[in-house]
Amino acid sequence: MENFLKSKEYWNIVEFEVAKLDVGVVPSEAQQKELEASKLKDLKAKNYLFQAIDRSILETILCKEISKDIWDSMKRKYQGSSRVKRAQLQALRRDFENLQMKDGESINNYFARTMRLANNMRFYGEKMDDVTIVEKILQSLTAKFDYIVCSIEESKDIDALSIDELQSSLLVHEQKINRNVTAEEQA
Repeated sequence: MENFLKSKEYWNIVEFEVAKLDVGVVPSEAQQKELEASKLKDLKAKNYLFQAIDRSILETILCKEISKDIWDSMKRKYQGSSRVKRAQLQALRRDFENLQMKDGESINNYFARTMRLANNMRFYGEKMDDVTIVEKILQSLTAKFDYIVCSIEESKDIDALSIDELQSSLLVHEQKINRNVTAEEQA
């Protein structure tokens, strides 16, 4: 959502609030136009936020007057305090450590599950580089990938291997396995 609001040039309104005039100050015509433009941007940002928020949660933030208040409320609800964030990150770390590919799971599904977990960890502040993810995937695949894992580890520099390259190599291998299984079933 943050990226979307930045792309629409509304992020400053959400992050820093609508410009206000001091009480008793009579604005110049230019200030009045700027204030109106700022209020309009805030209304548009609020509209985008309302569209993105689940209906059940929307009820709790409808009373917020400006987009900054909505955003801050959502941050408090979903990011929580540092103690809550730490607990959430610990749970995600445990899940990452225990992550294993399931029998019958496709490479694409396993990568999606792994990346979802890694991205959630990054969201909560974990410093996780791609090498860590590549290594985790290589050590947690099912046994049918053992020889391709050995081949990858011996022939490629794991530190330089991207997640996309690894996925591509494993997809090719998975397709060959599936083709062989299909050929055996037809024989």
